[in-house]
Amino acid sequence: MNIEPRLYKQVEQHPYPLLFTTISGAHLYGFPSPDSDFDLRGIHLLPLTDVVGLREADETVEKSGIHDGLEIDLVTHDVKKFFLLMLKKNGYVLEQLLSPLVVQTTPEHEELKALAPGCITRHHAHHYLGFAATQWKLFKKEDPPRVKPLLYVYRVLLTGIHLMRTGQIEANLLHLNEEAKLPYLPELIARKLEGPEKGTLSAADLALHQQEYERLTWELEEAREHSQLPENASANGALNDLLVRVRLKQAQ
Repeated sequence: MNIEPRLYKQVEQHPYPLLFTTISGAHLYGFPSPDSDFDLRGIHLLPLTDVVGLREADETVEKSGIHDGLEIDLVTHDVKKFFLLMLKKNGYVLEQLLSPLVVQTTPEHEELKALAPGCITRHHAHHYLGFAATQWKLFKKEDPPRVKPLLYVYRVLLTGIHLMRTGQIEANLLHLNEEAKLPYLPELIARKLEGPEKGTLSAADLALHQQEYERLTWELEEAREHSQLPENASANGALNDLLVRVRLKQAQ
């Protein structure tokens, strides 16, 4: 995917320096429709006066709306908050960090990506199981049911299964299905890509997807039980050292 040039302006207008900015959401997952917004995610650096002072700081910066004709959803966290999220078995932030859709980067971003494997544990399965359950509830509540939340269900479950088996983060559903080979996914993705008018399902489809949701949930639980991933993260010390170096660099 070529980076939309207008996204660079959104990064340049950020109120704080950035360690990285990547694209997440449907573009990362491989099924953006014509009306999909751009989910920008990253790490910002608060001024040292905000870090050491008593005033409440902008640990999280959020911006959404139409900008330069693009629908933007931007969320960045201060470096310390992001590092702590990496150590809390949060697969979502690791997907953002490792996204191949890079809008802006730094040497520290590359260093951080190299530390990411040391944050991964078998307990990341809980993140993906919980996220899948939430998306499944959203899917079941809608009438008529929509393709979008269903694709999120499959994406999350397959990402979790792949992670438990390989220790690698893969968020693109097209790539994941090269291994999973679910025969119905290409059609679902094609319908999502065509836009809202093709993005609903009939009641007759529900039984199949209920069965597949339960099967893949069980498969993720089994993958967790047999995973060779460690119980605890090992990157704590290295992340601490990187944080200290980043802050000292700010002070120079």
